[in-house]
Amino acid sequence: MILIHCPYCDEKRPEIEFVNAGQAHISRPLDPSSQTDEEWEAYLFIRANPRGRHHERWRHTYGCGRFFNAVRDTVSDKFETTYKAGEPRR
Repeated sequence: MILIHCPYCDEKRPEIEFVNAGQAHISRPLDPSSQTDEEWEAYLFIRANPRGRHHERWRHTYGCGRFFNAVRDTVSDKFETTYKAGEPRR
């Protein structure tokens, strides 16, 4: 069983309590109406899918319900660290 540390609850809980919300640190364009269709498509759908260290957003759905960021190795599935949303990339 994978245990994930929630930085808000400050507890390690089973993976089943959490939902992956995709890549972390994606910035919304300041003026979406100025984007071309291709740029908007890239913002909405194109994400990195690296082998190894990856920054992700997670939600503690069956706990505090809050979103947070995590650094996870996509090969071993091990979490390196978790940190609150809005904090700088680690």
